[in-house]
Amino acid sequence: MRIIGETHIPFLSYRKIALSFSGLIILAGLAYMFFGPGLNLGIDFVGGTQVTVKFREAPDLDRLRRAVSEISGGTPEIQSFDEVEKHEVLIRLENPGGLEGDFTKPILDGLHTEYDQGLEGRFDLNTQGSAELTARLAEADPEGVLGDLESLSEYYRTQAGLVLEYRKKQGMFMTLDEVDDVEGLNPQTVNLIKEISGVGDFALLGAESVGPTVGADLQSKAKLAILFSLIGMLAYIWLRFQLPYGIGAVAALFHDVLITLAALALSHREINLPTIAALLTLVGYSVNDTVVVFDRVRENLRLRRGEDLEKLMDGSINQTLSRTFITSGTTLMVVLSLYLFGGDVINTFAFVLLIGIIVGTYSSIFVASPVALAINKMIVARRRRKRRR
Repeated sequence: MRIIGETHIPFLSYRKIALSFSGLIILAGLAYMFFGPGLNLGIDFVGGTQVTVKFREAPDLDRLRRAVSEISGGTPEIQSFDEVEKHEVLIRLENPGGLEGDFTKPILDGLHTEYDQGLEGRFDLNTQGSAELTARLAEADPEGVLGDLESLSEYYRTQAGLVLEYRKKQGMFMTLDEVDDVEGLNPQTVNLIKEISGVGDFALLGAESVGPTVGADLQSKAKLAILFSLIGMLAYIWLRFQLPYGIGAVAALFHDVLITLAALALSHREINLPTIAALLTLVGYSVNDTVVVFDRVRENLRLRRGEDLEKLMDGSINQTLSRTFITSGTTLMVVLSLYLFGGDVINTFAFVLLIGIIVGTYSSIFVASPVALAINKMIVARRRRKRRR
């Protein structure tokens, strides 16, 4: 299928302009990353605690920021999460002073001080876990099970699990009366829970913590993953084609990754493990487009022996232009849909692919091919000099 007719565009005649344009963008991006604000590394790489909470009503983000800012002495990153009407908020906090440890409890304590002063030591159905509820039930033994503390804890652990499972499904308890709706609870346990518990203004949906040491290790491994993928691509294309084409493909991959990182830095998007996964996906996609062009070049080298390499490469790019537009266009439509409608969780992942598809399509024509042409010319010139000797 061809959506573009036969073309004779002299792509390689614009290679100096294209490479200069790309070089300026990469230099500007590197300058911004090293001398400006730099990359916004997530807690996966710098260490910290991330907490997702759901509020009864839409929270004031400035008030929320003040409630947890004293924990680290810095400014926590707070943003709305998922649909606005759900009132869910993501709180990210770097560990103060590079300390190891989980700072979920200090964050929740700060939020309780700000929002839930009326609980006064009661069990909070929206933030505390099954272990705390099990302990309280076992101590009170509302059903008169009797026995030692271990056997009582074993019995009431199931009851506590039912309460926490209900909270997980609903998001949070809005009122104490909702305990009546928890299926499987005995009436005596329901009455005790309502007696000893309270319902705060927010619920804990999830929490994760990464220590600075682990974060540094993950950061190192992420860099190695990208580096080894580029080396692997170089080896593959070197074996399948020739060294000049391998260098051209890897130059295009470096170009794509650096420009995408610059876009992430300029948009101040967080770089975490899913972002690295997106960059590795981009590497695979970009080299696939480049291989298609180089495969046509190799085929034409056999069919049109003696033809000027620049004209032959231009012809090969024109011959694969329709395929490039179909592949990149259809992929772009899918990724654009994910970017616009996929939600906050995969938005950055989709953003990386969106930038990567556009830049990767450009680089397979205006970076990989010109670099391969330049290396080929250098090799030919070197051989001619040796013959003259």
